[in-house]
Amino acid sequence: MKVQAHVFVSGRVQGVFFRQETREQATKLNVTGWVRNTYDDRVEAVFEGEKESVDRLIEFCRRGPLYAQVTSVEVVWEKFVGEFKDFRIRY
Repeated sequence: MKVQAHVFVSGRVQGVFFRQETREQATKLNVTGWVRNTYDDRVEAVFEGEKESVDRLIEFCRRGPLYAQVTSVEVVWEKFVGEFKDFRIRY
């Protein structure tokens, strides 16, 4: 089943290659969407793909890359629309 998740990650998540690592993981898992830093020092992302793959990417976000210190992950499940062709970092 295909799903879409809107994700907000808090903690020490900027300046630790969070966006780049998320893109690499998404590509490996065949998940499309985007990731970006927010002005309130969080990371925001939208993931689309098979439920199992999206769940695995969310689990990665709960840990983050090596120097990240994730304090919370908020996930909002949304209707799958298939609007993305790949996974990108937004600036």
